[in-house]
Amino acid sequence: MNIDFLKRLLLFFGLMLLQALVLTHVHLFGVATPLLYVYFAISFRHSTSKWSMLIWCFLLGLGIDVFSDTPGLAAGSMTLVAAVQPYLTELFIQRDDEEDVLPCIATFGLGKYTLFALILTFIYCLTFFTLESFSFFNWLHWLLSILTSTALTLLLVLVCDNMRRS
Repeated sequence: MNIDFLKRLLLFFGLMLLQALVLTHVHLFGVATPLLYVYFAISFRHSTSKWSMLIWCFLLGLGIDVFSDTPGLAAGSMTLVAAVQPYLTELFIQRDDEEDVLPCIATFGLGKYTLFALILTFIYCLTFFTLESFSFFNWLHWLLSILTSTALTLLLVLVCDNMRRS
């Protein structure tokens, strides 16, 4: 069995359990919820096939939906992020880089990786909270949820990437 597959599987179940058992119950100031499992979609290598990214992310989102009682929100949002990630990665890598680039602080640099993770995290939070509210009746709460959850999740993604690197 491939060691990369085992690492991906361990990350899959680790993030699912961490989100389901701990992070789902965290709501800072009633609006900020850490959605760390988006790190799974951010951390795919550039050479990973698009269909496998879509399947992995859909299954992780489905697992989160089952544990968090959010029918389809995480699955739909993770699938969208998996669809966007390869094209966004193309914008951040150099043309002369090798094909198998791993998006991380070590390869992109802190500034580029932070922007890369911010864009994907914002897309995820925007989709997730828009589907969750399904209306713009309480638009201030919706906007605060998106912005604060994006900031909190981005901070956790940067910490996880820094810990994973060392």
